[in-house]
Amino acid sequence: MASSLISRSHHIDFDSIFLFDDAEIVQMFESLITTGLKEFLGCPAIFHENALTELFANGSVRDGVVVSTIGGIAVEISESVFAAMFGLPMEGLTELSEVPRNLLSDAQSLFSVFEKEVSIYFLKKEIKMQYRLLSDILAKSLFVKAGSFDPVTRDRFLLMTEITFDVKVNWGNLLFVVIKTMVTPDSRQAKGYAIQICVLLKNIPGLELGESKSISCSSYFE
Repeated sequence: MASSLISRSHHIDFDSIFLFDDAEIVQMFESLITTGLKEFLGCPAIFHENALTELFANGSVRDGVVVSTIGGIAVEISESVFAAMFGLPMEGLTELSEVPRNLLSDAQSLFSVFEKEVSIYFLKKEIKMQYRLLSDILAKSLFVKAGSFDPVTRDRFLLMTEITFDVKVNWGNLLFVVIKTMVTPDSRQAKGYAIQICVLLKNIPGLELGESKSISCSSYFE
């Protein structure tokens, strides 16, 4: 599990992104900052493999809180602690279907690489490069999906719309739901968030995390 966990964990170096000579791609990353995701996506790219493996092996959800043990030390991560650590907004939409309808039509035109609108289900090749990158970031870094990333689902389209048009989203809640599903026994949710979880673990008193390793910055440009 450890190798797949690390391979599904991604770090974005925002400083290097802003050196790109592509205004549209830079603008897309600026939208991620505006929506409140910079600290989560760009947190220190350090992980502790043994501690992560133990956390997931012993993890579960109790009363809405992620609980586990590492080296015999109790670990508890609440939604409020998770959101505060990364400065994630705790106000805004939690139901993706609540995005204003007029923005959906605008997004279908804006995203499309062709003259006609894309549907709310489409392939990445049908949309402009900056939105292909945004789709990949949502699938890989935020919701840690396994399998093919070419089809763009309705939920991902709605999130892309919300980010692009600066709709307020309760990212603290949405992403904490993902981490809770990760630690739920027998869940089909792929494991990830290695570097983010390690940031949280470093703040637990008395917890020894062991050897640390660096993770390379993700390349969404291949």
